[in-house]
Amino acid sequence: MTKHEADVIIVGAGPTGLMLAAELRLAGVRPLVLERRPRPRDTPKAGGLGGRILDLLRHRGLLERLQAACTGPTPAPRFPFGGVHLDFTRMADPPMHALPLPQHVLERLLGERAGELGADLRRGHEVTGVNQDGDAVTVDVRGPDGPYRVSARYLVGCDGARSRVRDRAGIPFPGTDYPEVNRLAQVTLPDAVTVLGDGDLDVPGFGVVRAGFTRTDRGLLGVGSSPGARSVSLYTVEDETTEYDDDVPMTLTELQDSVHRVLGAHLPLAGATRLSRFTFRARQAERYREGRILLAGDAAHLFPATGVALNAGLLDAVNLAWKLAADLHGTAPAGLLDTYHTERHLAGARTLLHTRAQVALRRGHDAAAEALREVFTELLADEQPLRRMGALVGGADIRYPMPGAGHHPLAGAFAPDLTLHTGQGVTGVAELMHPARPVLLDLADRPELRQTSRNWQHQVDVHTAKTDDRPADALLIRPDGHVAWAAGIDEAADSATPSLREALSAWFGTPSNIRKRHDK
Repeated sequence: MTKHEADVIIVGAGPTGLMLAAELRLAGVRPLVLERRPRPRDTPKAGGLGGRILDLLRHRGLLERLQAACTGPTPAPRFPFGGVHLDFTRMADPPMHALPLPQHVLERLLGERAGELGADLRRGHEVTGVNQDGDAVTVDVRGPDGPYRVSARYLVGCDGARSRVRDRAGIPFPGTDYPEVNRLAQVTLPDAVTVLGDGDLDVPGFGVVRAGFTRTDRGLLGVGSSPGARSVSLYTVEDETTEYDDDVPMTLTELQDSVHRVLGAHLPLAGATRLSRFTFRARQAERYREGRILLAGDAAHLFPATGVALNAGLLDAVNLAWKLAADLHGTAPAGLLDTYHTERHLAGARTLLHTRAQVALRRGHDAAAEALREVFTELLADEQPLRRMGALVGGADIRYPMPGAGHHPLAGAFAPDLTLHTGQGVTGVAELMHPARPVLLDLADRPELRQTSRNWQHQVDVHTAKTDDRPADALLIRPDGHVAWAAGIDEAADSATPSLREALSAWFGTPSNIRKRHDK
């Protein structure tokens, strides 16, 4: 066997693993991505991105690249939530947006990005064994040319719901499996089916099927259409205990049979541009780290609702990458890598909260369940609760716990994308974050704060700018876009300076550790 070396081994070349590989390369780390499938999967899965991850992709300069790959129009900001809808179409500034991008296209683009940055991606290489000690993780691999062994300082399991890495690390994965199958499709209707002015469908031999959700004793049918359009989205939910192989794609006949069972009538379909099937589970790993093995994406959490798992996995990757890199470079303060579990387990639990609430709204079929949905819909007619739900579903309400006490309200939250006026022209926070490095943003010309950061000049980029209605005098922003520290408006130097020094040490290491690394 030949022994190969890497800094970090990533198992799984789905979106989470590819995003992690790219982020590690930006941080100067050598990742090796091992994927058991010989070629990218083209079975339709997730259909797009939404919420906070879009802000993060803008921070990396990737959002325009992904937008250019979208073939359809950006949908109206109206999102399903447990059999009802969060409708933001009446708002001038919706709390969340969506980007319609099929998962296989996203994987292709993220794979290209990782490759451009120099990541080593090996397809058709299956992990057959994992062992770790205090210094490294060793992995046995079966590749196209035979078995071999590779070692690295860390291994990250991004290998999905049935994660072998999680099992071999002995990490429990408690939760609930729901006995239902969901089928989602974008279909073309034949001329025999009429799309009415309100989006309802007039089906021959049956009558009108209304847009939105139709419940029967046999399940749920969802219809999303626009007046005059021949392409509509269909969604069915049925209670089933059938085990489906994720690699076997759903067919148009399977979808039509499901619609017939739920509706009790045949709905003619001319064709489909997307067909996907999925089951729902609510599970979360008890811990995201076991020694030198970490978990991200579906290997760490499964959510019983659509539209959130992909976003959560990408956010896991960005949170983890800079912390792993700091540890590998020898600049990480004590406990930094453990904050990955603390922060992303918190975010995962928050996502489990609202997706489990969707289960309660979705699965009830009696009068009490109908009353619950009606009351919930009435609450969403008011702007404040609707905005709160948008922040919850989009992941924008996450505020990570910060060390110490007396924090600015922005500490732990995602940094606002302020418009910045600098000596070089107009820019924004997102542009400053493209290199995936920490940023100290001085918004009030505070030379004593810039001086305090000099011991971290190799770790932290310092920028001075002005902005309208500044939220703070200065912001210390982590590579994942979250605010590590903020100085209040006109905060005295004798409190702002020591608190900045503490935050820099807590997140980016002590000056002595930094000097040791750069003196090597």
